[in-house]
Amino acid sequence: MIPYPHINPDLFKIGPLHVRWYGLMYVLGFVASYLLIPRQERSRAIGLQGSRVDSLMFFVFVGLLAGARLGYILFYQYHNLADFLRHPIEIIAVWQGGMSFHGGLVGCVIAGWLFCRKNKMPFWAVADSVVVTAPIGLGLGRIGNFINGELFGRPSDVPWAMVFPLGGPMPRHPSQLYEALMEGAVLFVLLWVLRKRAFPDGMMIAFFLVFYGAFRFVIEFFREPDVHLGFILGPLTMGQLLSASMVLAGLVLHFISRTK
Repeated sequence: MIPYPHINPDLFKIGPLHVRWYGLMYVLGFVASYLLIPRQERSRAIGLQGSRVDSLMFFVFVGLLAGARLGYILFYQYHNLADFLRHPIEIIAVWQGGMSFHGGLVGCVIAGWLFCRKNKMPFWAVADSVVVTAPIGLGLGRIGNFINGELFGRPSDVPWAMVFPLGGPMPRHPSQLYEALMEGAVLFVLLWVLRKRAFPDGMMIAFFLVFYGAFRFVIEFFREPDVHLGFILGPLTMGQLLSASMVLAGLVLHFISRTK
């Protein structure tokens, strides 16, 4: 067992304003995407440059926040849906925590489609340029989860297990770091290399769905299930069911793209 590095979740405070490491990770992820999207040959070919990138990032930011929050409520808090409807202000209370990656993905897809429709740009080509940069933000977000001491793993006796402040006295898998490595660093390298191949539009999205879904599905076996949900189907968690759906969607998209 190794000691958990207690890091103050607040990067700094100015009066009542708290700037948190987790929020900084989101910002750094968006900055990385903003810088890398226009550097790609595909982006230059379709004119995804300059002010168009600015506009796209705004659309994606709004879609991510709205989708991640609504996804959390629908996927992980569906048993409390009546309470949210009675107190609708709670739906937008992102400062209280509760964001879903899968919901955020849906929100980004919808926002990206609206952007492409408004600017008369090819949706699949734009999506391919954006998605290869997404793992940077995903990996940084998991590091933010680790700093917050949340979304920790299941009890374990591996040499690198840690006792998390909110996880009781038992050593646990640092599953946030597993996700940061696989869903962040490894996935980014895979997509950044594959982007240079002559694939039809939509193929990078397919690769992202398959690889992320597979990585997340496996890592969920090391991650503590959500307390209010537990296991949904036998030994499977909600995250695994949603990730399996991603893999299936990616395979279908791969087949469609290859047959164009």
